[in-house]
Amino acid sequence: MAERLRVGVIGAGRWSRTAHLPGFMRSPLCDLVAICDLDEEAAASAAAEFGATDVMTDAAELLRRDDIDVVDVVTRGDHQDLVFATLEAGKHCLVEKPVCHDFRDVWRAHELARSKGLKTKVGLTFRYAPAVMYMFDLIRQGFIGEPYVFNGYEQNSQWLDPDNPMDKRIHKVKPVGEPAWGTDLSPAGITVSSLEGYGAPTIDIGLECIGGDLVEVVGRMANMVPFRRKTNLDSERERINIDDADMFIGQAANGALFSMQSSYVTVGNYPGIEARIYGSEGAIQVRLVEEFGVIQTIHTAKPDAVEFVQQEIPAEYFPPGYQAGDHWGTAFYGNLVHNFCQEIVDGGDTNQGDFAQSARVQEVINAVAQSHRERRWIDLPLSDAADAGQQSPH
Repeated sequence: MAERLRVGVIGAGRWSRTAHLPGFMRSPLCDLVAICDLDEEAAASAAAEFGATDVMTDAAELLRRDDIDVVDVVTRGDHQDLVFATLEAGKHCLVEKPVCHDFRDVWRAHELARSKGLKTKVGLTFRYAPAVMYMFDLIRQGFIGEPYVFNGYEQNSQWLDPDNPMDKRIHKVKPVGEPAWGTDLSPAGITVSSLEGYGAPTIDIGLECIGGDLVEVVGRMANMVPFRRKTNLDSERERINIDDADMFIGQAANGALFSMQSSYVTVGNYPGIEARIYGSEGAIQVRLVEEFGVIQTIHTAKPDAVEFVQQEIPAEYFPPGYQAGDHWGTAFYGNLVHNFCQEIVDGGDTNQGDFAQSARVQEVINAVAQSHRERRWIDLPLSDAADAGQQSPH
């Protein structure tokens, strides 16, 4: 392995430039070698801004290169084909969620990576927020004692406006040949969207907080804004049956209770995450909401002092190159990128937030979708015929 990892990034859109590319640029463990995007102008602009040496429009060309150690897949839509192609090419892989829509395919990708000795990482961004990293350490140190209750919320108003296109991409021509989503207008036919795209990172935080897996879930998905523009090129709204709000509850193997609520049509600023864990010896509340220049807070309480008190987040939880006033994406994702590079450079078995963890999260998502469609409690782990839901636009 080279002293500094050589990175190729597939995707030069908004999230790539806000989170992924700044993280790689600031990490002392890697060099940005190439940026690939179907829009060559976007790739060239990103390369100039973040110091990548090469620009291309063909992902296969990037994967064939011998001078790339790590591939970052940060594209819209399905990631599955690029993930498997990256692993087959022998590259360590970072990918935005979801890795695949069916948890069983995520496990397949995990096993392929293991067979090739490759590290993986998923864009479960918020486990790398300094406040959340600090919370995890407090839990490991015994601050909460035995976990009793986890409450997770992911609320923001990105799509409260029905004229905000469902598809975030800025199209120059209308996309063709893409799978249809949101076209089944029955309650059971609703396409999984918020639950997978926005609930996933908070589910991930919750599983870490309770220290185990869920054994049963029951949930509902809803479509609160039924008519909206589909793309930036559409002038009229159309009926799109997608999950833009959802709730579920569950129970963990250790007896802890788990609740989750996510939506992107609820008034509030992004990221919109709150995570609350209550235990026998204490409680912790983390809030990741950008308000009045503050992007994160952590509050703690003990049984003999039930008032929650805000805690200062120690400096060691912030990523390399962190600057006061950084966008939350840059501040949180900088930790994710640097952690991944450190795991690869160090070798060994440590690999947090990997495809195995993503499979655990995706299985919960699949189970909640199945619960909604079948209107019943679903046992975990899922057996053989889990409903993976329809393709999500996120």
